[in-house]
Amino acid sequence: MKDAYARENSVTVRRFDPARFAALVRKESLQAMRDPSTLLIALVLPLILLFLFAYAVSLDVRHVRIGVVLESSGAVAQTLADAFSGTRYLDVTFAHDRREVAGKLISGELRGYVVIPQDFERHFANTGKPLVQIITDGSQPNTADFVANYAQGVVQNWTASLSGSIPAPAIQPEPRYWFNPELASRRALVPGAIAIIMTIIGTLLTALVMAREWERGTMEAILSTPASVLEILTGKLLPYFALGMLSTLIAAALAVFLFDVPLRGSLCALLVLSAVFMMPALGQGLLISSLARNQFLASQLALFSGYLPAFMLSGFLFEIDAMPAPVRAITWLIPARYFVSSLKTVFLAGDIWGVFIPDLLGMAMIGLMFFLIAQRYTRKNLE
Repeated sequence: MKDAYARENSVTVRRFDPARFAALVRKESLQAMRDPSTLLIALVLPLILLFLFAYAVSLDVRHVRIGVVLESSGAVAQTLADAFSGTRYLDVTFAHDRREVAGKLISGELRGYVVIPQDFERHFANTGKPLVQIITDGSQPNTADFVANYAQGVVQNWTASLSGSIPAPAIQPEPRYWFNPELASRRALVPGAIAIIMTIIGTLLTALVMAREWERGTMEAILSTPASVLEILTGKLLPYFALGMLSTLIAAALAVFLFDVPLRGSLCALLVLSAVFMMPALGQGLLISSLARNQFLASQLALFSGYLPAFMLSGFLFEIDAMPAPVRAITWLIPARYFVSSLKTVFLAGDIWGVFIPDLLGMAMIGLMFFLIAQRYTRKNLE
């Protein structure tokens, strides 16, 4: 008799009740709206992070500060020095002694300098080849490589124009860059930045949910209700899902109207991609909150397991194909990898469902895995 009553009571507890579920969602929504920290994380933090990524992070190499040391006083050497100052990619500081710019290179004021030596004209008259020295700051390899290559290009163009015999190539290339004709790094960075921001927001929001309940002592009251674990978890998830979608829309509007990133795809596709991505983002935070009963620990785990992998392994800044094979394998477990790929496609290329569908499936599978694990580790007891 006792076992039969327990089984009947268990079935009653686990039965889904729409009214009870709606009450849980309403309770969690009111709690979220009354919590200033939740609103700051969901609505203010995305704006701050997006401004930082859009304006502080740039891969465009322009106005690089270099020095030109003109040791020769000849007219030919002067024309070469003028050639360096005639480009918008370089900000040139002229000097007549390399000691004037060597200290600036060490202090970081200059990224490199070009020396036109005293015997430049004599050597050029005898050999027909310009003799220059290019010194760059190797502490920033990409910039150093740009300075060296661009300085060599300036010298080669100057030599060709001076001789007056520029050979016409058999094939004249006309470069055309698809999706980002201006090669503006902001247009590639901002869509990826939205993925990184939503990873932080989604994971951090839900990571604090149950940890806050345990700290405040209200989890006991929730566990004493007839609601099932599935109802409790889903009821806590939906309000933060809505906040995450609102944050995504705000970030997308800023990208289009403020940062001049084109949205060549449809708004419907963007919403579908964002909604599916919120599953692994919120699911990961929910799993963390189910395991950690301290808000500080939950927030640290959210940043460590959500933000860092998304930033480093999603393809946002670093090409995945350039990573070692074991690291490339790990990236398949990072939800932001799929979201970054889809966001860049929907913003810069359009609605290409051949790209979207594999990404949607990857994000949905990872989100389902997080949710099932969170459900498994959430028990209706106080232990």
